[in-house]
Amino acid sequence: MKNKRDFDLIIWGATGFTGNLVCDYISKNYNERELRWAIAGRNEKKILKLQQKLKIDDSRTIIADSSDKDSLVKMVKKSKVVCTTVGPYAKYGTNLVEACIEGETNYCDITGETQWIRRIIDRFHTKAKEKNIKIINSCGFDSIPSDMGVFYSQKIMLEKTGKYASTINMRVAGAKGGISGGTYNSLSNVLEEALIDKEVRKTLTNPYGLNPIDKQFGPDKSDLRKVIFDTVSNSWIAPFVMAGINTKIVRRSHALMDFMYGKNFAYDEATLTGKGIAGQIRGYMSLIPIFLATRKKGSIIKKIVDFILPKSGEGPSEKTRINGYYNLRFYLTADKITYVSKVLGDMDPGYGSTSKMLAESAICLALDEIPDTYGILTPSVALGDSLLKRLEENAGLTFIFD
Repeated sequence: MKNKRDFDLIIWGATGFTGNLVCDYISKNYNERELRWAIAGRNEKKILKLQQKLKIDDSRTIIADSSDKDSLVKMVKKSKVVCTTVGPYAKYGTNLVEACIEGETNYCDITGETQWIRRIIDRFHTKAKEKNIKIINSCGFDSIPSDMGVFYSQKIMLEKTGKYASTINMRVAGAKGGISGGTYNSLSNVLEEALIDKEVRKTLTNPYGLNPIDKQFGPDKSDLRKVIFDTVSNSWIAPFVMAGINTKIVRRSHALMDFMYGKNFAYDEATLTGKGIAGQIRGYMSLIPIFLATRKKGSIIKKIVDFILPKSGEGPSEKTRINGYYNLRFYLTADKITYVSKVLGDMDPGYGSTSKMLAESAICLALDEIPDTYGILTPSVALGDSLLKRLEENAGLTFIFD
């Protein structure tokens, strides 16, 4: 960034469900001397309401429109960083990414839309790299706990054993929280695109679909699609709904780090459901929500699910967010010896924890000393140890290596 900016950070989509949470978090934890930040959105009435709630002056409010690139460029040039919660990103994110590169402004989001990330890699990675701009995707529950969990685990593994793990199996040991309409809307959009676009299906089914084109290889197969007994964790396991994005982000990180862990490094994700018959039954029961949420648009089941689940802009209550948590285990194997690390989150994964992770990622990007890597990046590659420190000290994440 060649010129002085008015702000360190602009929150785009501030009036949405997650945007509101990000604003609340920053307002409660950072004063104006520590962080110069502003709110932005397209609905003036909603922005005014949020402004009054946050008790900030007019100079810290911005009106722009995701369909008007000129208004976006004007907005992004005011700030070092723009963080966005406006999804589906395939519909509303591309113009903002392009504006950030044009305006030489760093960017971060919480997208889990694999097909869209592939598109912006193909269109903008080289341009962003040439301009020394960081565009960082997936700074929420998808995929910081996975991406930073692997980053942390391999770092400690090297310190303790002198070598990296050749295989990491991430297992969700527990999670509790609610769903928001925005997340469900984004998932529906991905599935709709996959039904009509062969290239989208190809990206979604390729384990290395987000890697650089010349680095799409390795031992990993498709994500788990059935209930099996897992010898690594000694438990029945079932598919994890976020594996489709998380595994690809982890593999992209590894590729961008020039295969630091070895070209045969393997990574997968699943959900632990327990031992014995009870664990097997829980595994099959866990498939029901996935089945219901992934029905074809227009089907009776899909219409019922659409009616029951929250609409866009709606999400879990404060009580649900506070009472939520997650517990991820990473089984690291090197030379036939397995070690275990954990990532623990202190709020519901999708909103309480995601809003804190996104806020700290954006602040890290704006204020901290971070790696000199540019382009379309992942959290670990773009922010490294500085983000790890913020997640532990501020965002309620705990990283443990047993």
